[in-house]
Amino acid sequence: MALKIGNCKIEEVIIKCPLGKIVLSGCEKGIHELRLQRDAVPESRARGAPVSFEVCNDSKELSAPLKQCTAWLQTYFCEPWTIEKLPIPDFHNSVLEKDSFTKTVLFALLNEVKMGQTVSYKELAKIAGNEKAARAVGGAMKSNPIPIIIPCHRVICSDGSVGNYGSGKANQLKPWLLAHEKLLKEM
Repeated sequence: MALKIGNCKIEEVIIKCPLGKIVLSGCEKGIHELRLQRDAVPESRARGAPVSFEVCNDSKELSAPLKQCTAWLQTYFCEPWTIEKLPIPDFHNSVLEKDSFTKTVLFALLNEVKMGQTVSYKELAKIAGNEKAARAVGGAMKSNPIPIIIPCHRVICSDGSVGNYGSGKANQLKPWLLAHEKLLKEM
C-alpha cells in the first residue's frame, strides 16, 4: 500500500508478532512511524519457546528502510541476543528531524540505554542534559513515533514501577517487552 505525503511515497507493512499487529510506515528516506496494536494481549512466553513473527506484505516490494526495519524487528523478537549486530534503521519523521528536547531525549535513550537495561525518567533527563526535566521526558516518550526501536519501554518510574506505555493504553505491552529483554539478559 502506497500513499503520497509531501515528497514522500509512504509505504506500509503489517507485521504479526507476539504483541499483536505492528504497522510500519516509511519511505525511501526512512521509517516514519511504528504503530502498535493498543488492544493487543501479548503472547505468553516460556524460556526457550519460539516466538511468532510474520510479515503480512510481500517484502520484495518494500523500500530498503522498511526491509531493514522488518529485519530488525524480526531479530528483536526471534533472536534478540544478536540485535546489537544490526544497524538501526533510518528514520524520517519530523519529531526526529527538528532540533528539540524531545529529539535529544529520544536519541539519548536510543544510544545510551541498552537491551535489558532500564532508566528512570529523572535519570534520562540527566543523560539528555536537563536533570530537572523528568516530566518533559515523559512527554517525549509519548511523542516517540518509533517505539520498540527507540526503546521508550525501558523508561520506568524512580520507584521502580513500570509506569505507562503509549499514553497508558498499552500497559500490557511494556511489561512484556521488559520481560522479553530480561530473559535475554539472563541467557
